[in-house]
Amino acid sequence: MEPSMKIREVVAWPVSMPLPPGWSLRAGPFTFSGARATVLVKIVTEEGLAGWGEAMSAGSPRAIARLVNGHLAPMLAGADAGAVAALWQRMYERFLRSSGADAAMAIAISGVDMALWDLRGKATGWPLYRLLGGESRPIRAYAGGLSLGFQEPAALVEEAQRLVAQGYRALKLRGGDTPARDLARAAAVRRALPEDIALMMDANTLYTLDDARVAMPRLAELGLLWLEEPFPPQELRAYERARAFGTLPLAAGENHFLRWDFQSLLDGGAVSHLQPDLSKCGGITEALRIAALASAHRVPVSPHSATTAINYAASIHLLAAIEPGGWFEGDAATANPFHHEACSRPYALDEAGCVRPLEAPGIGVEVDEAMILAHRMAD
Repeated sequence: MEPSMKIREVVAWPVSMPLPPGWSLRAGPFTFSGARATVLVKIVTEEGLAGWGEAMSAGSPRAIARLVNGHLAPMLAGADAGAVAALWQRMYERFLRSSGADAAMAIAISGVDMALWDLRGKATGWPLYRLLGGESRPIRAYAGGLSLGFQEPAALVEEAQRLVAQGYRALKLRGGDTPARDLARAAAVRRALPEDIALMMDANTLYTLDDARVAMPRLAELGLLWLEEPFPPQELRAYERARAFGTLPLAAGENHFLRWDFQSLLDGGAVSHLQPDLSKCGGITEALRIAALASAHRVPVSPHSATTAINYAASIHLLAAIEPGGWFEGDAATANPFHHEACSRPYALDEAGCVRPLEAPGIGVEVDEAMILAHRMAD
């Protein structure tokens, strides 16, 4: 007899976990230190099966959790957790169809949708990539997350070499300081590493068109694979104008929501790599639709990874099921308790710097619920 998939409980917890004393990273418009925060979503069936998801909002985790607990949870109570696409449509129709692409609600729906897919996999005994029609295959990984920040070139080179020694064959540098300093850091790392180590750069939306005009040709000469988010997500015209600045591909998508945002990116023709975040873009259900749009344009999808091991593992499952799949963003941060302590290991690098999806049912990550609850943020 198949287990009941009737939803008994949907709960979201805003969680903040401390970072080691003295640890910090300056990158883009942010300096990360003190703590990291996100929202964990747990959905439980009447028979006690639990699925987990992440709704990524470091800036307003309490607000996202309230959206889940106050609006989404009541409408999902008693529903069939296996009807993932139908439940996504129900949430969209109720909260987004008439109000536009509300970013906060899209993030909340993302966490719920991810937990539903985790539940569905656990109920069937299948890993997520198999549910999505994929196969276990090697996926290229690059060192990302909170790493490789705005330190001096010598210190950056040391960190880059350490990550290569850990098995990464590609690294994403941080840009958006000034073009001159960004180029100096990129040149130093390029000189220090073997030619077969790939490099990218993320400008964290901080470039002007003049900055991009200076930086893009030189970054192309250094052989970088892409420049990520040189401009804010709303400035689609800036992306289109920057196409004339050289051959360096542009990447974007982590701050876009739902398939229509990504359709606009694709229609502009300026972005060569789409980067939806499964904890922000509308969840796994919507990411599959975004990937289908990208495939029609022959644009690879390289998901932006969020905070917890749940998101990292889910991103690998997605990449194992879409064409053309792009790169996996690994968590190269030396301090991320949501990845290293509160959850089980989401991936391992092989000798070629690649990862494979987990084989356990669902997303395949175990969550230390006691640790999560111990760091739950007060309302």
